[in-house]
Amino acid sequence: MAQAVIMLLFGGAVIKATVTDVFLRYVKEGLRPFLLLAGILLVAAALMTMWYDLRAARRGTPEPDGDHGHGHDDGHGHGHHEPRVGWLLLLPVLGLLLISPPALGSFAAGQTGSVGLSAASDYPPLPEGDPVEVTLLDYASRAIFDGGRSLTGRNVKLTGFITPGPDGKPMLARIVLACCAADGRPIKIGLTGVPIDTPPDSWVEVVGVYSNQVGTDPVNQAQVAYFEIRSWQEIDQPKQPYD
Repeated sequence: MAQAVIMLLFGGAVIKATVTDVFLRYVKEGLRPFLLLAGILLVAAALMTMWYDLRAARRGTPEPDGDHGHGHDDGHGHGHHEPRVGWLLLLPVLGLLLISPPALGSFAAGQTGSVGLSAASDYPPLPEGDPVEVTLLDYASRAIFDGGRSLTGRNVKLTGFITPGPDGKPMLARIVLACCAADGRPIKIGLTGVPIDTPPDSWVEVVGVYSNQVGTDPVNQAQVAYFEIRSWQEIDQPKQPYD
C-alpha cells in the first residue's frame, strides 16, 4: 500500500507539472503527450494496486507465503518490515509537487561553452516584417557562417536572458535543448550599441541590426556572434524558456 501511495503521488506530480507547463523547465514541449500518458499510467497502476490490496484485506486473503498476514518473526518477537530508507522516494515527489525551480539561466550559461553552430548550405531570406523575430541560434549561424548577408539591412528582434560575459559586459543568451535540461547548452550573443542596464537572468527583448564583430567563448573557444542594439525592453520569462 505504501508503494502504491508513492506511485500515486509521483504520477499526480507528473500530471500536475504537465498541465501547468512546469514541465517546460525540464524537457522540450514536444514531450508533453508522453509525460501526460506516463503520469496517467502511474496513477492508474497505483489505484489498481490499492484496489487489489483493499479487496484482499476485506476477503481475508492469506499472504502468498502462508503466514496469513501476521508477518514473519525473527525469533525475537520482531516482524520484518520494508527498510525505512524507502520513504526517501517521497523526496523527489514532494519536490515536484511543492517546489517550482527556475529554468536554467545565467549561471549555467557562464559555466558551459556555447553550443556548436552548424553551417547550412543555403540561408533563405528572412521573413517579411520589421523588425523580424529571429532565434538566437539562427541569428548566430547567419552572422558567422553567412557573413551576415541575409541579415544586412534588416531590423532584427532577439529574445533571451542577460548573462555576464568574460569581460563582465552583458551578453544575450538562451539555453538550447536536444531533449531535456540535462543536455542543455547555451547560445550566447555579444552585445554592442545601446547599453543594457539590468541584472543577470533578466529576460529582455532587443531590437537592432547585424554586427560584423565576432568573439570567442573562453569556456570552449567557440565563435560568438555580436548584435548591435538600437532599443531594448525588459520582459517576463517566456512560457517556453528554451530554444
